[in-house]
Amino acid sequence: MAEWNAYYQNEEEDLDGEEGEESGVDYKTTGRDSLVFLVDASKEMFIKEESGELTPFDMTMQCVRSVYTSKIISSDKDLVALVFYGTEQSKNPRNSFKHVYVYHDLDTPGAGRVQDVDGLRGEDGAKVAAKTMGSGKTNLGEALWCCSNLYSDIKLRLSHKRLMIFTCRDSPHEGDSERDRQARTKAGDLKETGVVIDLMHLMKPGGFDVSIFFCDVVSPPEDDAELGLQMEPCVKLEDLKKRVRAKEMKKRSIARLNLCLGEGMNVAVGVYITALQARKPNPIKLFKDNNEPVRTKTRLYHTQTGSLLLPSDTKRAQVYASKQIVMEKDEVDVIKKFSDPGLELIGFKPMERLKLHHHLRSPVFIYPEEEMVTGSACMFTALLKRCSERNVFALCKYTRIRNSPPRFLALVPQREELDEGQAQIAAPGFHGIFLPYADDIRTLDTPQLPTASDSQVDKMKEIVQKLRFKYRCDAFENPVLQKHFRNLEALALDLMAPEEIEDHTMPKIEMMDERLGSLAQEFKDLVYPADYNPEGKTANKHFDLGLKPKVDISEDELRGHVQKNTLHKLTVPILKDACKQFGVKVTGTKKQELIDALTAQLAN
Repeated sequence: MAEWNAYYQNEEEDLDGEEGEESGVDYKTTGRDSLVFLVDASKEMFIKEESGELTPFDMTMQCVRSVYTSKIISSDKDLVALVFYGTEQSKNPRNSFKHVYVYHDLDTPGAGRVQDVDGLRGEDGAKVAAKTMGSGKTNLGEALWCCSNLYSDIKLRLSHKRLMIFTCRDSPHEGDSERDRQARTKAGDLKETGVVIDLMHLMKPGGFDVSIFFCDVVSPPEDDAELGLQMEPCVKLEDLKKRVRAKEMKKRSIARLNLCLGEGMNVAVGVYITALQARKPNPIKLFKDNNEPVRTKTRLYHTQTGSLLLPSDTKRAQVYASKQIVMEKDEVDVIKKFSDPGLELIGFKPMERLKLHHHLRSPVFIYPEEEMVTGSACMFTALLKRCSERNVFALCKYTRIRNSPPRFLALVPQREELDEGQAQIAAPGFHGIFLPYADDIRTLDTPQLPTASDSQVDKMKEIVQKLRFKYRCDAFENPVLQKHFRNLEALALDLMAPEEIEDHTMPKIEMMDERLGSLAQEFKDLVYPADYNPEGKTANKHFDLGLKPKVDISEDELRGHVQKNTLHKLTVPILKDACKQFGVKVTGTKKQELIDALTAQLAN
């Protein structure tokens, strides 16, 4: 008989699926993302600026490589293509477009493609590009038409289609009005099919004027939170990478729900994840003879007859009070369903009632969806403004998908923030803080410890003040993940050694000692005795001998736990000692088996 947990899955176990790529995603965002790099290969792209260290072409290739490697790590199912225009040679499907060179078709990124891009970097790469493609006439309209064919040739379902143009020329056709008109027309056709066109313009002598031509080609921002057309060109490589990263990272909602404010008043909102723990990808099992991936299949067989069992032949069971409760799958479905997906407003609370220890896990972000229900943005903005002015949070019941357990959410308002350049750095919306149930809160028996004196507390305050620094989570990369992917990259690209990483989590001992000076020694003198030696301190004898302190429990206490059905609150070592103490024979070492054995012995 199947275990209950084999069918009933906790919401916490489903957190990995909340990224928005698999379960709970709206139909408009299902499928694969696609990105086409359309790069200018004219002679101007290979000219190095006096103040610049890299040519515009080299900056572009380094940026393309960065996106390729990040896609391999984060979303290897996405499709990426690399197309050059303004070339002397032509290479494209059916060779129907002159001066357009398709270097990479729309396909998933791989190690081979990264190596191809590496071959186009630096001075040697410029020579390879000149020999392979050359620089010729420019017809951006035909290049856009070629990119349109790349999209139409893909049989897979695409969720987001984006095209990025890299160039340092603000007038690619040098005043040819006919070719300008053709390019604008084709750009309009691409935008009508759902392709988002972005411009990544680079520095040129005299400045880059987007109003001459490209302002009519690029797509407007999809929403207020998205970065629009930047008027200033990119001068540094980091600026270009940052701008590309902001464009190619598409926001994905894990759910689109109705926020019910009362009877007959619904506001459509999208639920987004702002932070999710990054993990290593799961290893893939390969057949040792040919390295082909192997597939794992699970089959259930009858323990006595050995016959194959179908899903309809199994039931679900849960042990409760020493009795096995058996249910059909339909009955489990009914038990799991509490409410339809959505957010229901319960009330409002002052912000000071929300405590730090109420945060169970990473919050979600709530943003209005005007497309689903007209007027949602206006109502949402009014609610957000009112909550912010009164310094209150909204308490809601949140059900993400059907059959998922409902949770309490505290909707904390966040007003829009702009930087000096009027670019948005914080979007307006609510942060959904997951609140605990009464069952989730645990009481801790804190041990009684000596109280520090006033002089010791004052000295520690001085130390804390000296070691303070401004913490930003985006300044610290996970060293384990970075080392893992650097090694994979070195193996895939046949590098001699993996790229060195800097572990920013390691404390800077020398700088800390310099800041503290004699404060550390002064604190030791106040707290520890004169003959204190931390390195010569011996450990507890129990740990030296590998022994654990034995916990005795009386028979009356055990019988009380059996009667109240609270044996599960005892730890496994205590249960094992109790079995030995009262001569209870057990066939296994699992907690439930120990509980069943003790219950059978003491319930009589």
